Amino acid sequence: MAEESFAERTEQATPRRREEARKKGQVAKSREIPSVAILLGGISFIFLFGSYLYHHLSREMIQLFRHISRIPLGPTEAKALNIKLIHSLLLILSPILLTILGISILSHQIQTRFLFTAESLKWEWSKINPISGLKRIVSKYGLVELLKSILKFIIIGGVAYFVIRKELPNVSLLSDQEIGQIFTYIRSISWSLLLKTCTVMMAMAILDYLFQRWSYERGLRMTKQELKEEMKLTEGDPLIKSRIRSLQRQIARRRMMAEVPKADVVITNPTHIAVALMYQSKEMEAPKVIAKGAGWIAEKIIAIARSHQIVIVENRPLAQILYRSVDLGQIIPPSLYQAVADVLAYVYKIKNKIW
Repeated sequence: MAEESFAERTEQATPRRREEARKKGQVAKSREIPSVAILLGGISFIFLFGSYLYHHLSREMIQLFRHISRIPLGPTEAKALNIKLIHSLLLILSPILLTILGISILSHQIQTRFLFTAESLKWEWSKINPISGLKRIVSKYGLVELLKSILKFIIIGGVAYFVIRKELPNVSLLSDQEIGQIFTYIRSISWSLLLKTCTVMMAMAILDYLFQRWSYERGLRMTKQELKEEMKLTEGDPLIKSRIRSLQRQIARRRMMAEVPKADVVITNPTHIAVALMYQSKEMEAPKVIAKGAGWIAEKIIAIARSHQIVIVENRPLAQILYRSVDLGQIIPPSLYQAVADVLAYVYKIKNKIW
């Protein structure tokens, strides 16, 4: 990532920003983890199948030296011999080479959560621009990588030094040992050195991954302005959304007001709350709230009701319960049947209707 001041980047990255970075191949990963994985994989393979490698390599060497005196060493024969040797070596070493290749790929993919992207393969002049390359080398990131390499060299070199220094008194005694014993001793020291080196490298790889993770998260941080712009892109401009909600409320109110003339009664409290009820006995199992409101909306409902000669009944407890507990367009609950029935009976009596 490009270096920049992080003083104003105080906000955590949004999911959209993370997804865009991932599409570009920008993920938290450590170069040390594949190195350690390859080293451990190679050591494990040699430990488990070392006899296989030794047997086949020694057989090839014996065959070569046994027939070397019979082979003409002309240019054509030498070329054919080289091709044969390379082919044989590839066959013998192919298992360990394929194992190391698989470990390398797997260690990278696990860190990136199996990310496959062609973004990093796109042609960019900056990738071959020597000035840009020099800037990357002398950048903070380049200096950090240099310091890490120096530190790794010092630590691993220190481990190797102390292991070998501890064995120096025994080295002077090797001159009295047989060749087989010397090779056994060297193998033992080599394994000890490899195991201790791998342990140190594993610890360094874990620390490096944690550092890379921290650096990656730090690089993804956003300024407050960037976060606002991101929210506009993903959720829309708050001002526009507020305007849309306002228009939606206005449209809903107009529709509700258009339903008021269909009401049988408007129950009030007396001017602060108004609830319009409609009941059609052949179509409805109970009266339905077709309009309700408080404040100036209640005044508007009452005004429409008066203009259409709809009976207005003042019943404060009933008006409050209907306004708070029954949503617009819903029928009244059974607990209010009796209270509403009394109101409708009164209305029908006024209108000389039969209940």
